[in-house]
Amino acid sequence: MKKVRQTQIYIGLNDSDTYTQKFETEKYVSILKRVCQGYHVAFSMSLINGGYFHEDGTYVEENTLMLTLLDVDEQTIEEIAKDLCAFFNQESVMVSSSEAEVHFVKDSIG
Repeated sequence: MKKVRQTQIYIGLNDSDTYTQKFETEKYVSILKRVCQGYHVAFSMSLINGGYFHEDGTYVEENTLMLTLLDVDEQTIEEIAKDLCAFFNQESVMVSSSEAEVHFVKDSIG
């Protein structure tokens, strides 16, 4: 087992000005992939749905991309989060980090 830092970045797809999703989800996924490639980080990504309240009390449901990164330094995490926040026109993105134990399982044949 190896202990690594696991980080999730949650990026909403609703535009911060209109509270609606402007583009097809595939376009946002493509941008996220290019950002990760540009930073040379391995990643996993999931599409999830959730709801939240804006500061003005407006309740909104939206599609969200959850980006998972393993063992990426804190400065790179912050840069990726800021880029995605800007590219997706968000008020903010949420970053969550924790320690995880990982190991790799290989096929026993051969």
